[in-house]
Amino acid sequence: MKPFVLILLYLVAVTSPLVFSWMFGGAPRPLRHELGSGLGMLAFSMILAEFVLSGRFKSISNGIGMDVTMRFHQVMARTALVFALVHPFLFRGALTGDRRPWDPTRHLTVTGDFPDLVSGIAAFLLLPTLVLLAIGRNQLSYKYETWRLMHGIGAFLIAALLLHHALSAGRYGAEPALVWLWLAMTGAAAGSLLYVYVVVPLQARTRPWRVVSVNRLTPRQWELTVAPNGHAGMDYKAGQFVWLNIGHSPFTLHENPFSISSAPASGSEISFFIKELGDFTRALGQIRTGTRAYLDGPYGNLSVEARTEPGMALIAGGVGLAPLLAIHRQTRLTNDPRRVKLIYGNRRAEQIAFGEELAGKDVVHVLSEPPQGWHGETGLIDAALLDRVLLPEHFNKWLFVLCGPATMMDTVERHLLVRGTPSHRILSERFEYD
Repeated sequence: MKPFVLILLYLVAVTSPLVFSWMFGGAPRPLRHELGSGLGMLAFSMILAEFVLSGRFKSISNGIGMDVTMRFHQVMARTALVFALVHPFLFRGALTGDRRPWDPTRHLTVTGDFPDLVSGIAAFLLLPTLVLLAIGRNQLSYKYETWRLMHGIGAFLIAALLLHHALSAGRYGAEPALVWLWLAMTGAAAGSLLYVYVVVPLQARTRPWRVVSVNRLTPRQWELTVAPNGHAGMDYKAGQFVWLNIGHSPFTLHENPFSISSAPASGSEISFFIKELGDFTRALGQIRTGTRAYLDGPYGNLSVEARTEPGMALIAGGVGLAPLLAIHRQTRLTNDPRRVKLIYGNRRAEQIAFGEELAGKDVVHVLSEPPQGWHGETGLIDAALLDRVLLPEHFNKWLFVLCGPATMMDTVERHLLVRGTPSHRILSERFEYD
């Protein structure tokens, strides 16, 4: 889908409760109370939309990029948190313990009965906890799978609590139209969880893969290759990524996102360039050939297909080489007429992967800690280096594709914009923000 269509759908979804309350609501109240109801409804609808944003739907992530989708997911979660935290304080002095005979639908008052409010209080406490744990995930010691399980259960519990709170304590909760709307939106959120954790694994179960090789490239970097087992393989574009599950049931949380480093034109086997970082990657050397694997994908829009620029600069830092290597390989295998220059940065020489393959004059190696006798570029991939290895026509006409540490990409993007490269000719994908 086009980005503006997705944005329009999002706005329609999260504001629909406000529209329904305006259409079917009752007598006016003080502005402060109406604002409290509005913020509460917006927070709830935005939280429900979060399930879809994180649901790995290809129509969304492949249209605008998984990194943009997840960044939007983060920003909207924090916005919803602010709305939810402000919401109850706007009702100070408006709560009543009993429902008034002249106000059976609570159009003029808000219930103060604890059983009706307890679910909202619980969600009020759980939501900031969930957001803070997500922000600080990298600083916490528990495994990624543990965090993912906690995050999913916590989000579902918050949605259930807010549904009860909206229907039992909300001013507009007694309106049948709004009741059905909340139920439908909560059902859609639950449906996205069902799709990710039941439907997708069922589909993957019918299309298994097997490990055909695991090769150590550098002291802490590996190339892992899988082949389709009983099916034709996967239709993907160079630059995309998949969720990889090796040695586990398709119904598992033990899966991780990895960019594909092989080229679609190389055949049905798919390779990954992986660095040892977490629990799974540290055990790569223990994976045996023949081990069953499952792939969910492809995802991402870091693709150069259908681009019309006369050349492209691929700028990689460390393991960020993976998707750019796929693009580099695809251009060679398909005799792509576009000129290509790969700028590949590492800290030390022993970290350079695929050295023989990447030994051509179209590859610029950069080391921040070069050994004696090093004749390549030194330092960081920064503005000065880009000006040394690129020509003015490159900044003006070429496509730039970036993948690597966030600091490197920020530096490169800023300089490209300064040099006049329009933003639509800068492609990148990010997965870490905080």
